[in-house]
Formats: sequence, C-alpha cells, structure tokens
Amino acid sequence: MKNNEGLLKQFAKGKIAESKSTSGQNCVIYTRVSSKEQADTNQSLEWQKKYCVEYAAKNSLVIQGYFGGTYESAKSDERKEFTRMLKFVKGSKEQISFILVYSLDRFSRTGDSAIYIAGELKKTGVNIMAVTQPIDTNSHAGALQQNIQFIFSKYDNDLRRQKTVDGMREKLLKGDWIGHAPAGYSFVKGNANQTIVINEKGELIRQAFVWRANGLTYEVIVIKLRDLGLTMPKQTLADLFKNPFYCGLMSHNLLHGELIKGNHPALIDEDLFLRVNELKKGDGFKVNIANDNLPLKVFVRDADSGAPFTGYLVKKKGLYYYKVNKIGVGINRSIHILHDKFKELLNVYTINEKYIEPLKAQLLYTWDNLTESNSDYKKSISLKLNEVQGNLETMEKNHALGKVRMDIFEKYSEELITEKLKLTEELEKLNQKLSNPKGLIDFSVNIASKLATAWVCGDYHEKQMFQNMVFPKGLAYDSQIEDYRTPISNSVFGYIAKLARHLEEMKNRTSLIIEEKSGSVAGTGLEPMTFGL
Repeated sequence: MKNNEGLLKQFAKGKIAESKSTSGQNCVIYTRVSSKEQADTNQSLEWQKKYCVEYAAKNSLVIQGYFGGTYESAKSDERKEFTRMLKFVKGSKEQISFILVYSLDRFSRTGDSAIYIAGELKKTGVNIMAVTQPIDTNSHAGALQQNIQFIFSKYDNDLRRQKTVDGMREKLLKGDWIGHAPAGYSFVKGNANQTIVINEKGELIRQAFVWRANGLTYEVIVIKLRDLGLTMPKQTLADLFKNPFYCGLMSHNLLHGELIKGNHPALIDEDLFLRVNELKKGDGFKVNIANDNLPLKVFVRDADSGAPFTGYLVKKKGLYYYKVNKIGVGINRSIHILHDKFKELLNVYTINEKYIEPLKAQLLYTWDNLTESNSDYKKSISLKLNEVQGNLETMEKNHALGKVRMDIFEKYSEELITEKLKLTEELEKLNQKLSNPKGLIDFSVNIASKLATAWVCGDYHEKQMFQNMVFPKGLAYDSQIEDYRTPISNSVFGYIAKLARHLEEMKNRTSLIIEEKSGSVAGTGLEPMTFGL
C-alpha cells in the first residue's frame, strides 16, 4: 500500500484542505457615527479607530486603509464612505480579508441588506469583523449569529422609529399639530402647551378663500395676493385650498385616513371650505370613514393601476364589497375573498407554536450580547466625563481664589461646559435600554405564532395598525391571479418566520440522519446545532 500511495492518490476526490493563517492577512478599518454632533466631538470616532487598530495588531493583521471617520446614517447603504470602502475592498490588488468595525451596527443597520452585502463580500473572501463582538463567520453557527445581530440592529432602528411615530400619532390624536405650522399660522414660543395663532399672512389667506368661493380664478387670486405683499405660486395656492387645517381639522399620513379636530383656531368655517373645493370637479375632500367591515380599504391597491380599493354595501345581499373607484378599472371583490386571501398571506409569516420557546431563547441571547457590546465604550465616555467635570471644578475653584482672570475663566469654562453636555447626552443615549426586552421578545414571537387570529380579533383601528405593522407599505392585489403580490414585510416578522423555517429544515434533516443511522448511535439534537453559539 505504501509503495502505491503516490500513484493511487490521484483518484482521491475533493479539494485538498488548505491551512489558513491569519498572520499577515490584510484588512481595512471602517468607523462611523450617526450624527454631526458626534462627529464634531471626534471622541467616538477616535475610540472606534483605537479599538480596531489594537485588534489588528493583536491578530497580526495588516491595515491597508482607513474609511469612514465621519457621520453617515446606517439606515441606508448608499453612503459615500461606505461605498468607497466596498469599492476599494473589491478592487484592491492586495487581497483584503477583513473589514474591521467597532460593532456590527457601525457597519450597517439595514437588516436584510446588510446580510446580503456580508454574503457577497464573503464570496470574495472578505469577512466583516466587529472587534467588540468577534464571531467566526466561517462556521454556519457564526454566520447565523452575525445575521441575527444585523437583524436586531435593524429591529432596534424600527423600534425607535415606531416609538417616535407612535408619539407623534398620539400628539395628533390629542389635537396638537406636529412639524411646521401651515402658512398663515405661527407657534407661540415659550408656552409649555402648544399654542398656534393666526398671523398676518393668515388674514390674507382667509380673503383668498372668500375670493375663490366667489368665483375668482387662481391666476387672479395670485395677482391680488402679490399686490398685498404675499407671493404664492398657483400650485401652492391650490394645495392650500385643499388643506382642512384651515377649517379647524387636521389631516396627516399618521392618522391613516382620519380627520381630527385640532386645538388651533379655524381660519374659515367648514361651509366655506367645502364651497371652495366644490368649484372644480375632483377637488372634493373625501374622508376615509372607519368601518369595521372594511379594514383593508385604502390599505390594498390594485396591482396594475395602483388605485386604492374603497368599499360599499350591497343592501339586497347584506354583503360588503371592495372596489377600485377608477375609470376603466372594473374590479369588485367581496370582503370574503380579500379577507380570506389576507389571512392566507398572514399564515405564510406565522410560526409553528412548537418553535416559540427556542426562538425566544435565541433572540434573548442575541439581544443580551448586543446590549453588552458597548460596555467599554460607555466606560470610556464615563471616564472622559469625570475628567471634564474635575477640570471644570478646578477652574471654578481657581477663579474663586483669584488665580484665574475672568476672561480666561469665561472662555475655558464655556468650552468645558459644552463638552460636558455633549458627553452627558452621549452617555444618556448609550444608557437607553428597553425596560423589558424579554417582554417585547415574548410579545413579538407570540404574535408571530397567531398573526391571522390577532388580525381577526381586532376592531377597525387595531386591524389598520396591525396591517401597517406587518406590511408597512401596504398590499397590491392582482385580479389576474386572484391573490396578493409578494409584499414588503416588516423585517422582524419576516426573519422570525425565516428562522422558524430554518429550525424546521434542520429538524427534518436531523430526523433523516437518525433514520439512516443504526439505533445505537445518538443523533445530534436541534438545540446544540442552533443555540450553541
């Protein structure tokens, strides 16, 4: 056998395993903050770079370039420095093996997009390495954990955004306006409660409504307003006439088709507003009235024309229908058809109840890892804050003893106070945590196990909120195939369902392996394969 070994070796299959060594491998460093204020202090960027450089030195990595060093939003991967780095990595003559970042959320917070970019980079031999969250992505378990962390970064963004949106919606529902006051109104500064008043421009806009109701054309009104000192394009004037804010009502995208009585003073009455908008066909203002029988109204659009479905009642049948109210589009469907199809769609994203507890355990484990990753950064911020506070106290003491002149004290104390405020704000942001992450994870996974049931049990407004939470961009119904087209879903529910399918596939593969083995050989269980990360 030994004599023939060299000759027989040519019949062996598979590639010869190559020993890999990290010694001498090349890398680039990418640093980023999400706001200009953070970039101006330069502290966060310096710390990120410091940790990445130390990691490279410790692991014998050769740094081929530095990228970032500025503020860019991680919500979008259309970032200048980020794009420049990817271009360098892919086109570098020196093979780049790693992209070093302080933490994975510094690389990207786009969830599925980040997973795709990481996968494409890995195909070219480039791995993303978070120096505060080192993961061996060459293993399936490591790749899964990194993907989950990307998802949680996106999830964290979605939570913050949803919290902000919910707050703005609550404010609107109470009758308070958000954003800039419409033309003709001004906010009263300094008031604890929101106060909006009609200004001088508002009186001219009131007169414009009267002119329009009396039959004056847009062109004439624009000229008359200009003569009185208010310059306004025709299109702006047309949009202004359609804004119910001027008759005391508020219309906003966050109100999902509702009209709310505002706390602001009405510039005109409702009758004048309606008279102005009835002058031209198609200018009428329509209110999306809540109807528990038609929760998909406006939320669903025709896939071809893009026109929204409205609803009506066939009294003879006692049955509600959805229809597309657009000339040339004759689509009518009973609520049974659209509702049943919607429940079928929700079932695609519904997880099996037997995977609830394993998913909760994995998600909580990953969440804990993410929240602990910034501990060193917070420690550095705290030390810097203590140092600044100490310097400020020393400055004040020396000034009180007459050792420091007033002009010097004012100059440097102001700088120290500004720096202290920035560091305090940064520390507060880092200390912001969910009060009950386990409760949130339990809620999300439990809801994901009964999506259709949760939707059916809600009233009109609850169903609308639920629909927008799962499918934030609405749905398109294709009358040719009598089904919804593949929608853009909330990444959280999408990936919970994806992980559940992954568990099911792994279980099926494991069962198959066990059946093929003899009874005396113990099979590999689901838990160590999935959760032994």
